[in-house]
Amino acid sequence: MNRRPTLLAAAAVTAAAVVSLSACGGSDGAGSKDSDKIAGSDSGTEKGASPSAKAPGDGVERPEIKLPKDVHNVFEGGRTGDPKKDAVLADNERWVNSLIEAVTVKAKDHPALKFYAAGDGLLSSAEYVQGFQKNKKSFIGTTRYYNRQVTFLKDGVAAVTYCQDGKKTYPKDLKTGAVDRSIKPSANDYTFFNTRVKKNAKGIWQTDSVTSTAGAKKCM
Repeated sequence: MNRRPTLLAAAAVTAAAVVSLSACGGSDGAGSKDSDKIAGSDSGTEKGASPSAKAPGDGVERPEIKLPKDVHNVFEGGRTGDPKKDAVLADNERWVNSLIEAVTVKAKDHPALKFYAAGDGLLSSAEYVQGFQKNKKSFIGTTRYYNRQVTFLKDGVAAVTYCQDGKKTYPKDLKTGAVDRSIKPSANDYTFFNTRVKKNAKGIWQTDSVTSTAGAKKCM
């Protein structure tokens, strides 16, 4: 397909992990499930410096994440002033980076993806990555993540909602190395994400489920 990659667009694996498929190289799986708001999601983050993807000094040995030089993720609102929310947003950022690494970096294994995702979230992530691999596709460019908000639902469980701007990403054919830069910006370049994260025994906020809405007006 010569459509712009909408990052983390994958076929649904379970009802709790439904995400829309609009990525180049993805399979035409189940449709998207609109989920534009979580109750109590008004608590948000301020724009600021993005937290480092490296170990934050909490004593946890984390796998390295390294993206290609032509692939960039820009995260806004990484510092809220609330250490608990900042920790959630930092691990959400690492999960996104680990997912994109798995798509854009050729390797036998991607330990970071398994480290930052679990349950239905890991299944959805694997489905997404396999869609690219099956069709010999990847992408390059810059993706922006913004309006990032954290809502604590119960002890050890939180919701992270955010917008994604993918208009500066372009499909890449792994067989030829060709990049399609002819794609024009459209409403589908803006996607709203609603994810659930759970804190594991190591203290990592793992992405447990994901829903997304492409063409979300709230992100434009």
